[in-house]
Amino acid sequence: MAAKLSVTKFSTPQSSLLHQISKPSQPKLQLIIRLSDRRVYVYRQDQLLTSYPIAVGRDGWETPTGQYQVIQKIQEPAWEHPFTGEVIPPGPENPLGMRWIGFWTDGTNYIGFHGTPNEDTVGQAASHGCIRMLNQDVLLLFDKVTIGTPVIVEP
Repeated sequence: MAAKLSVTKFSTPQSSLLHQISKPSQPKLQLIIRLSDRRVYVYRQDQLLTSYPIAVGRDGWETPTGQYQVIQKIQEPAWEHPFTGEVIPPGPENPLGMRWIGFWTDGTNYIGFHGTPNEDTVGQAASHGCIRMLNQDVLLLFDKVTIGTPVIVEP
């Protein structure tokens, strides 16, 4: 686990957390983030379904490698600035974009997939550890995953 943690914070009414149950008839999805590729790969069993370009943690704020699972899904998240405490409501200027899919926490800070109003950063090492995605891509990914979907982060 990386010693430095993401300082991404958000706030949202409890009612907007989406907890989903996967259908037993469908084999579960698995997300594999390859930091060196700057892509997230979506697998169902061993079959690659799709992949999306991503931004990853920048120097000093590297995205931690390891095995995790989706722990949160939030539509239209608000974001709290980690240093000033200012809350940015959902909307076009929100750094989290249109969706949040959390997969790591230390109890205070969170790391997850999210959209971004700065889509030119996708493909770069630009975040505080989170996985930035194009808004159109995070909308698609949000609809595919459920709470508990495995997330593997590889170098």
